[in-house]
Amino acid sequence: MSMKRGTGAVLTMMVLASMLTACTDKRVEPSSTIAATKAGDQKKLEPVTLKIMVPGDRPKDFDAVIQEAEKKMANSLNVKLDVVFVPWADLAQKTQVTLSSGEDIDLIFDAPWLHITQQIAAGSYEPLDGLLKQYGPNILKNRPQQMWDANKFDGKIMAIPNGNTFVQGRVYYVRKDLREQLGIAPIKTYEDLIKYAYAVKDKIPNVTPFIPAGQDVNKGLSEGAFRRYWSDNKENITPSPALSESLVLYTKNNDGKVYNLFDQMEPMVWSWIQNARKLYQDKIISPDVLAIKDINEPAKQSKAAIIPHNEFGVTNDMQQALKTGSPKAEFEAVTFMNLEKGAILTNSLQYNFIAVPVVSKHKERAIQFLDWANQKENYDLLVYGIKDKNWEAIGDDQYKFKGDSYAWFPYVWIWNPTTDRLDASQEDATKKLNKWTADASNFTIDKLSGFTFNNAAVSNEISQYVSIESKYYSALFNGVVDPDQSWVKFKAEAAPLAKKIQVEEQKQIDAFLAKK
Repeated sequence: MSMKRGTGAVLTMMVLASMLTACTDKRVEPSSTIAATKAGDQKKLEPVTLKIMVPGDRPKDFDAVIQEAEKKMANSLNVKLDVVFVPWADLAQKTQVTLSSGEDIDLIFDAPWLHITQQIAAGSYEPLDGLLKQYGPNILKNRPQQMWDANKFDGKIMAIPNGNTFVQGRVYYVRKDLREQLGIAPIKTYEDLIKYAYAVKDKIPNVTPFIPAGQDVNKGLSEGAFRRYWSDNKENITPSPALSESLVLYTKNNDGKVYNLFDQMEPMVWSWIQNARKLYQDKIISPDVLAIKDINEPAKQSKAAIIPHNEFGVTNDMQQALKTGSPKAEFEAVTFMNLEKGAILTNSLQYNFIAVPVVSKHKERAIQFLDWANQKENYDLLVYGIKDKNWEAIGDDQYKFKGDSYAWFPYVWIWNPTTDRLDASQEDATKKLNKWTADASNFTIDKLSGFTFNNAAVSNEISQYVSIESKYYSALFNGVVDPDQSWVKFKAEAAPLAKKIQVEEQKQIDAFLAKK
């Protein structure tokens, strides 16, 4: 899955967003149009242009794909698509401003690591249960019930979960060609990875050994925080639902309790922070880590030996981009996740969602479009591009991209486990891992699965806390600052706010568990 980036300072606008979006009126299509647009009705409708906001960069052949999709819909849905791509570095700010200003938009990407819970609490998104029942049969059937149950908010479907697994793959992209050039055996442990990084520093100039994520909105991919996914985290230390990408408030041991690093520092987390500091001081981590907006870019340009990534295997677009500039270069994916049955805890919460803003004038048509896109042939078009030009089918369940003119990005709007294909170019081991993550029986279900935090009572505290945290968190977990001094400053500013959030969150969790 692609990286998530943005600027933390803009999240301080959440209070303003709450005031503005909560007052927005819910405009809908005329009833005569609604009556004519039920699922399965092929009658040609009045033309509608849907404005859709998603993250990433616009692929080269995207406009041709959209033209083909519009042509296929011309005699039924009669929908035109105005898809706005927002650079990852601008995503937090742009989506926040769009929603708080009441800009007319029909579909928008959001996520737990972005601001979905805050926007739901602010009244920015339309509840979808009724709309999906009437207009989204394919959307509903393409996701297992467990996925729906675990991704509701206060018992309602407030956005459509986009994913195809119950646990997300976590890997490091490693330059295989450099590893082999150095005579280093395949990497099996984190210690092996760091030894490789030091070897790159010593013997391969002009390549940065390690570039973790330094942007605040993507802090889960910072060097220290990314360590939580590895097998040595036997307590399953995990960010709590209230601050879904921050380890300051966390859960462990599946005991239903929220812990606070400001109350007592978790030794393992502190060791991650201290290790990041050493790597930074030893010039293993890029000195520019906090300034790099997209860690994929230096990796594609042969300037990074290691980067973290949220998906098993190596994506075709990353591999091809690397080889374009350096034909002999090659990425390999290395994971240290615990693959023993039941070892990993999952709440089945998906990482990406598509929502319908309450300001949309075309809510029904937006769901109809997504339902159309959830049909196999249409899904193939939007996900992989024009058949035999951008991609070729390998059987019924695999694909292979042709060239680099279309990128893989279904997670931003239509990804699901039913119509999705496996990347035929990936190794058999990667395909096996992807199938493993799609089977819920391989994991222990978190007792908080299905719990969603309602931040209304502490929305001001969360807004203030997030603004403060953005000054410290990524710097600490990437080793850029002295951990002892920075932690003291961070705690002095943020601890009272974190405590209020923790208390409210624990109260809601206790009530949730009492009903189970």
